[in-house]
Amino acid sequence: MNSNKILSTNDAITEHLKARFPDLPLTFPPACFITMGGEFLHFDPEAKRLRVRFPVKPEFANPMGYMQGGLIVGAIDNTIGPLTFLVAPPSVTTQLTTTYIRPITPDLSHFEVEAVITEQTRRLVFIDAVVYAGDKQLAQARASSMVRERPIEA
Repeated sequence: MNSNKILSTNDAITEHLKARFPDLPLTFPPACFITMGGEFLHFDPEAKRLRVRFPVKPEFANPMGYMQGGLIVGAIDNTIGPLTFLVAPPSVTTQLTTTYIRPITPDLSHFEVEAVITEQTRRLVFIDAVVYAGDKQLAQARASSMVRERPIEA
């Protein structure tokens, strides 16, 4: 597979993730991604950008009926994590700062998270993410991930 080809289906992005680390015991997509109902929409390897869609589920609501903030952060992490695996060696999130702009309301059927790698060194990956409903920004995040020194053990 051409590593610079833009991928725009859930299956193509999932297969690309699986093919990157065939000898490591990794699960793509992870169970947390599946539980949240994530769907890969678009991966641009040259821009190091990934877009993922998540449903707005009633069980994700806080007492006011809006999507609970921690689950919004979960959706962000379920976007930045796969992005780092798509462009870098296996890594773990070390910092994730989120700013909420508008609530995710129950009238929305879904929202999308777009993440882009802004800087990458041998040991660190820096990522910005934006949560959208249509053309409206709902939240912004900045994260860093650290590349693991040792291979993942089975």
